Amino acid sequence: MPLVSMNEFLPRAKANKFAVGQFNMNNLEFAQATVEAAMEENSPFIYGVSEGALKYMGIEFTVAMAEAAAKKSGLPIALHLDHGSSFEVAMKCIRAGFSSVMFDGSHYGLEENIALTKEVVKAARAMGVSVEGELGTIGGVEDDLSVDEEDATLAKPEEAIRFYEETGVDCLAIAVGTAHGMYKGEPKIHYDIIQKVADAIPVPVVLHGGSGVPDEAIRLSIQAGVGKINVNTENQVACTNAIREVLGANAEVFDPRKYLTPARSAMKAVIQEKIRLFGSNNQA
Repeated sequence: MPLVSMNEFLPRAKANKFAVGQFNMNNLEFAQATVEAAMEENSPFIYGVSEGALKYMGIEFTVAMAEAAAKKSGLPIALHLDHGSSFEVAMKCIRAGFSSVMFDGSHYGLEENIALTKEVVKAARAMGVSVEGELGTIGGVEDDLSVDEEDATLAKPEEAIRFYEETGVDCLAIAVGTAHGMYKGEPKIHYDIIQKVADAIPVPVVLHGGSGVPDEAIRLSIQAGVGKINVNTENQVACTNAIREVLGANAEVFDPRKYLTPARSAMKAVIQEKIRLFGSNNQA
């Protein structure tokens, strides 16, 4: 099966009150762990690729891995640019074979964010590619971008509704209290903002910073209208902990397969758990 846009499954996710996971691809093992977990759970999913990961893997390898996963699995899989910084980066990804892109104009003023996002939507729609927009500032660290918690700003529901109406994005990430990275305490998610926005627009709300959010908070977010949830840090932690364990137990290990195999298994377990929590199992 070829890669698909997020519109192959997100409308159904919103209608049936489940969420589809975006699991970031950082190398081959991340790609394999995700598709293996999804195959066992019969779940659609999204490969998220940040600009930093794109530079690390190379765009050709990135697309080839995603296409191989889609062909092998027969699942509806979207290859999605995560936090795209410009029209040019989004177009480069679309030309290379991405089936979905995010334009993150959240650091611009509302008017400029709307204008720039509209341009991406117009071009992407002509190619059958889905688009995610963002409003408000999500805290934490992702790649080289860092936003202090005090600088994170919650999305205003009326602005989010207007943003959707003027851009026509296929899903909308709004700042509701989550952050990138792992949490020191428990995040305070503003379900009222999710509900107000989700009730007023036909597309799902996206929850960024899904790693480390308590299960009940995830369930409440989905009930309020979240249809896409991003997970990256938990997989990175699981991967690295497994590698540390193998190397710490035996200093003679030098074959990467000896520590990357358990690392892949650890990530697969995390992803399967998330798929079940999100309710996307048996929704492919």
